[in-house]
Amino acid sequence: MITVAMSAVLPIKHRVEELLDESNVRCHAVASSRKRVLQFIAELVADEQLNADVIFDGLMARERLGSTGLGEGVAIPHCRISCEHIRVAFVSLPEPIDYEASDGEPVDLLFVLVVPHEEQSAHLEALAALAEVFSDAANRADLRAAHNDAELWQTIYQQLANQVADSKTA
Repeated sequence: MITVAMSAVLPIKHRVEELLDESNVRCHAVASSRKRVLQFIAELVADEQLNADVIFDGLMARERLGSTGLGEGVAIPHCRISCEHIRVAFVSLPEPIDYEASDGEPVDLLFVLVVPHEEQSAHLEALAALAEVFSDAANRADLRAAHNDAELWQTIYQQLANQVADSKTA
């Protein structure tokens, strides 16, 4: 079961949605292990200013503290490293992998957050917002039904946008 921590701050929910670019979404990425999928994600998020090895090392260091697998096939790998801005990516896998999630279920949906060291609260708010989206079984099913990168991006983007809209009307 996914635990949802409620956040009273709404702006970050909108920021998570805006930070996710279609170029950082991969549908049915092939990875045989947690290490391999984190390497893939690190390469996906890396750019001229931030090396994939630095991202990978940060993600692995965080995983050594405890799995970021939420349950229900979802993981939110995240870390703090020396970087200028928050970076995000979303990946679905065609075959779930062992991720040592709290419920013992393998993972096939991964949303990654790479956050600057000096950022004190945005990543916690983002984690709460994402946990809320992923706690809905219909949302997870829709994400798993996506056939390509564009469809997966549109689905997660719309889910995040709907969550913000629902939070504002509640």
